[in-house]
Amino acid sequence: MTTYIIRRLLLVPLLLFGVTVLIFAMLQFLSPVERSALYVRDIPKNQNAIDGIIKKYGLDQPIYVQYWRWMVGQVDPLTHKRIGGILFGDFGYSRTASQPVVQLIRTRFPNTLDLTLWAVAPVILVGIWLGVAAAVHQNGFIDQAARIFSIVGTSFPTFVFGLLMLMIFYANLHWLPPGRMSDWASQAVFLPSFHHYTSLLTFDSLLNGRFDIFLDALRHMLLPILTLSYINWATFVRVTRSSMLETLRMEYVTTARAKGLRERDVINKHARPNAMIPVVTLAGFQVIGLLGGVVITETVFNYPGIGAAAASAAAQLDVVTVLGFALFDGLILIVSNLVVDVLYGVIDPRVRLS
Repeated sequence: MTTYIIRRLLLVPLLLFGVTVLIFAMLQFLSPVERSALYVRDIPKNQNAIDGIIKKYGLDQPIYVQYWRWMVGQVDPLTHKRIGGILFGDFGYSRTASQPVVQLIRTRFPNTLDLTLWAVAPVILVGIWLGVAAAVHQNGFIDQAARIFSIVGTSFPTFVFGLLMLMIFYANLHWLPPGRMSDWASQAVFLPSFHHYTSLLTFDSLLNGRFDIFLDALRHMLLPILTLSYINWATFVRVTRSSMLETLRMEYVTTARAKGLRERDVINKHARPNAMIPVVTLAGFQVIGLLGGVVITETVFNYPGIGAAAASAAAQLDVVTVLGFALFDGLILIVSNLVVDVLYGVIDPRVRLS
């Protein structure tokens, strides 16, 4: 198992290099004047000043020189401070948020992570449970109901389902509002007495003993969680059901039943673990999507996560911010795939030996 993990870890630097090359190649579609926005907050109107910025940051140099400076930056000879360099956390300046891109990510990503942590459990657990139940009771009432549930969920566009939830639970019933938290809770979390241990609102409110803020935050998150869960449940049910049906037809399952094992043990100890390989893959990609920012869901519910920030930057043609988010999402994708590969090895020992 250790050798298997080491092999996967050795691939990470190569993948990171590939992501940075791809993002840098996208930057080359911009002119040197537009690329200078990576380093300054406002592009000067004077042509001489613009030329000075281009020369200072080497934007007229060969591509390999530009790539090296983009990666590691350079040291200002006057102030002796490092300028730029994505390896040092400088992704450029966001015009739409009026702050560095890294600071914007640091502010918005905890909100997306908070939503992900609360959404991933119902998405995966309920989806797997429904898929297994549908396969075990093939062509029965549960199976037919799960199929209808899955088809409807797959057919529903995310924004349509989200707007429908807003109409029912917010506009008509006034139960579940959009946004991140109420005004009174927003003021309370910035008081000196409220300590930010994790930057995750729901967890920090519990650690501070503020159950009123926790319930308010959860109340605002329920509609996004419900929307994400229902749309993803449909996919999980279909994949889990298909994988489980294929596994139940295997000879070792027939042998287990012939030995007189209880049906519950046949399902839980023999069939289900072996049917989880494609489900783990799907779960990994679902988590990647959630962590990368669910753009439509966060926009519909006015949830201040990283997806909503990326959508706002794209709408205002803030290329620097969009590429910064793309680089961050690439990092999340690589790390998440590494975790999925390790889980493969844990679930199926044959993967370690291949």
